[in-house]
Amino acid sequence: MIELIASVFLKLALAAYHVGYALVHPGLWLDWSDNQSLMRFVYYGASSELLYVFLLFLIILTGCGLWRRSVMWGAVRTFEAIGNWIGRTAAWAGLIMVVQQVVIIALQRIFRVAEISVGPFGYVFSRDLSWFGEELKLYNAMIVCLCCSYTFIQGGHVRVDLVYSAISHRAKRCIDMAGALLFMLPAMLLLWLYAWFFMWRHLIVPKPSASDSLERLLAKSRAVRWNVETIGFSPNGFDAYFLFKVLLVIFTSLIILQAIAFFFRSILEFREGPDSVGRHADCDTGYDTTTQAAAK
Repeated sequence: MIELIASVFLKLALAAYHVGYALVHPGLWLDWSDNQSLMRFVYYGASSELLYVFLLFLIILTGCGLWRRSVMWGAVRTFEAIGNWIGRTAAWAGLIMVVQQVVIIALQRIFRVAEISVGPFGYVFSRDLSWFGEELKLYNAMIVCLCCSYTFIQGGHVRVDLVYSAISHRAKRCIDMAGALLFMLPAMLLLWLYAWFFMWRHLIVPKPSASDSLERLLAKSRAVRWNVETIGFSPNGFDAYFLFKVLLVIFTSLIILQAIAFFFRSILEFREGPDSVGRHADCDTGYDTTTQAAAK
């Protein structure tokens, strides 16, 4: 047990060194004209080293927030602002999806058009109607992946309430803190591990694997080349399915940010009492008054 604790502290200390080394030598992982640099980026993007960097960041930010509440409130407002801005922007994909579906039906059923050509700035983009029909899946995926954290911030998620409404304010905040630390963060970090390599396996060849060591990936870098997935489910269908893999990575990162924000907000509301519930919350329809009343 002592050895395990010592190992964790050692890796946390090394995390600070890894961050400093990466910032001083950005070319080793950001210069993608070098295949080895690209493979380092792929490896460290879902590595144990990055995990300990994240844990060190979370520990430092939590410590600073406990020392000065304004720091923690600043983190909450920043992370929630990111989720709100991205969610509100991505929500417009719903309108685009509806309009595009209406246009496709009108062109196909009324005007018997088989292809749509768009030519902004002299560049003509022509695709079959089936391509635009399958593209609707992308808009749906954008709404799900980019608006999930926004929905969580707005309190629009489904809550299965068995005991939550009947317990005290401090007990609720303890449940929220435990939920963020024990369920949200571990689940999203695990999903990140798979989503990261799932994305890169559809962008480059030879395909990287989560089980590959750094040495193995550097060896693969000799033959690495970009091979962005352009395979559709039908001959003339949508052929940019790699975007779904990118959205999965973005979704995971957004939920991780909101898990941290939710954890910090729960700590602050635990310390400051029921009057702090919903403080600095940027809600579209106002903070849920029933939740606030129950907290009091």
